[in-house]
Amino acid sequence: MNQSSPGAAPTRSAPAEAGLHARVLDHLGTAICNGDMAAGSILSIEDLVDRYQVSRSVIREVLRVLASMGLIETRRRVGIMIQPPGVWSVFDPQVIRWRLASDGRMAQMRSITELRTAIEPYAAWLAAERIDDDEASELVGLAAKMWAAGKAGDEARFLDLDIDFHRRVLAASGNEMFAKLQLIVAEVLAGRHHHHLMPHHPDERALQLHTDVAQAIQRRDGERAREAMVETLEQGYAEMKSLWEQTAEPGGA
Repeated sequence: MNQSSPGAAPTRSAPAEAGLHARVLDHLGTAICNGDMAAGSILSIEDLVDRYQVSRSVIREVLRVLASMGLIETRRRVGIMIQPPGVWSVFDPQVIRWRLASDGRMAQMRSITELRTAIEPYAAWLAAERIDDDEASELVGLAAKMWAAGKAGDEARFLDLDIDFHRRVLAASGNEMFAKLQLIVAEVLAGRHHHHLMPHHPDERALQLHTDVAQAIQRRDGERAREAMVETLEQGYAEMKSLWEQTAEPGGA
């Protein structure tokens, strides 16, 4: 029963607890993915309560989420053990975000680029066969908007359009499993911008390649769509690598 007096402010414990949960989860997830908490390390609820000055219920919920991602495992008579990367849920967008925030950022970028290079070109090839005329026209229009935003240096607008472009190609493939990869693609594209691995003005070659993909899909030229998408991804990774080498601290690659 609520014992608060008439006119008292409403209880805010639930939103406050949600905020604490998000903060602790983000801190622990980032630390694990960065290797600050090495595989095999043992955690205890009591230590985490003391460290973060939160309730046991908040810590238990954080640990439940981390366990669902494969980052930790609770073992009887041992405790909460940090798991090695090989058992992490590496397709989870949150895990990807934490890994992109770690010292192993470019290794994560490379891994995702290799995945995308295996999937997105074939998705573009399928899209050329399966997309309807209206969707194809919209994709060409989207590429034109990307060009304008890139030339104007509107990074936020370009990011939104870039995410939408790749989402539409994956969806237009007609393969529901390909379409689900849009969350991963969105995470890595956002990570490029957040970690300054995207030039203020996108390279004109990158802009042209997106246009080439869209136009090839509209022409129903699956092979050219596939080739242009391969070039798009290869060009993007080369660009990221160059920027990383210019800005990373020694030993940070």
